[in-house]
Amino acid sequence: MEWTKEWKSLTVIVAAFLVSFYLPVGKPRFDNAVMESLQLVKWYAQEHVLLCLIPAFFVAGAIGVFVSQASVMRYLGAKANKVLAYGVASVSGTILAVCSCTVLPLFAGIYRMGAGLGPATAFLYSGPAINVLAIFLTARILGLEMGMARAVGAVVFSVIVGLLMHLIYRKEETARVEAQMAEPDPPATRPLWQTVLYFASMIAVLVFANWGKSAEPVGVWNTVYEIKWYLTGLSALALGLMLIAWFSVAWWKIAATAIPVAILSLLFREYPLIPFAAGFVGLSIITSTDDGEMGSWFEQTWGFAKQILPLLLFGVLIAGLLLGRPGQEGIIPSEWISRSVGGNSLWANLFASVAGAFMYFATLTEIPILQGLLGSGMGKGPALALLLAGPALSLPSMLVLRSIMGLRKTVVFVTITVVMATITGMIYGAVWG
Repeated sequence: MEWTKEWKSLTVIVAAFLVSFYLPVGKPRFDNAVMESLQLVKWYAQEHVLLCLIPAFFVAGAIGVFVSQASVMRYLGAKANKVLAYGVASVSGTILAVCSCTVLPLFAGIYRMGAGLGPATAFLYSGPAINVLAIFLTARILGLEMGMARAVGAVVFSVIVGLLMHLIYRKEETARVEAQMAEPDPPATRPLWQTVLYFASMIAVLVFANWGKSAEPVGVWNTVYEIKWYLTGLSALALGLMLIAWFSVAWWKIAATAIPVAILSLLFREYPLIPFAAGFVGLSIITSTDDGEMGSWFEQTWGFAKQILPLLLFGVLIAGLLLGRPGQEGIIPSEWISRSVGGNSLWANLFASVAGAFMYFATLTEIPILQGLLGSGMGKGPALALLLAGPALSLPSMLVLRSIMGLRKTVVFVTITVVMATITGMIYGAVWG
């Protein structure tokens, strides 16, 4: 046997043995970190997979089937009007209000359909970063200056990140777009307005199902929150009617799905996830048993789910093991983080940016975490740096991005975000700290 050919396997086996041999099982911090990772995965599965990811997978799958490549390239391609492309991408988060993981299927959908790397990564950043409620709560809880800095910084960031990604990979992107433009575009099967309304209904389901409660007891936002499930149901009903009228889905299939969902919504008023899940099971059955457009829609959706979901769950597990949940600790003590982000030094801002980039923040959870850190002595500059890097990135999202656009582009995207967040934090801390 030639050991020179087997050294990699031997190294992996020895490393796995040593890790297993010295595994610190029984030590309180390690055991607690393991429990925290499992708790975080459980919470993520309960709160995000059904409500966020499943609708996002269907939207992403629909992009691949019902949106023409020519349309994507016209508005978001490398040769599209730059003001329009980056303008649309940079404010998309105000509509979607999604986290760093939920935006991934949507990013993958438009990127694979021909969107330029610049507008696509601008959308990737802005989706979770520019959340109207998050910015409002930031201003309400952390101060108006911080809220305004986050709002302006997120919009500007998304454009700069996209432009830098485009400039760095412009030759590669030009070749990719030219190759895609050479492919004939299939003829449109329905008017554009029908496609727009169809996507609007799915996005409405995604948005209303995830509508969060405001800190204010009254107001339009909380009024919508009180009726969010009625709005979700009406959006789903509109989608079903469109599938019958414009996509040739048999009415009895929609009825066979809608009636059980309606019954479950009456029986389980306190558990809306049950009828919500039943609705997507029914939609999956309708689409997966069709040989035409509906079948292609399901195939695209299932492809995104297979690629993204395992990596996300694994990433959430590791993030929980290292950093724990909000208010809890993983292997890394939270006091280490608190001590490292005081003042407005380069190190404090860089550490806040890097820590935020690897932590997983569900929508709005970054605000109470920062409130606690500011109370523990965190500087205002590092706080803004974490706000600009944290919601847009996470360890789970990095793992998925690597599978979508490759390791190098992922590293460059993360590096640009961290560096810009660090610089912005230092400037903000120097002026308003």
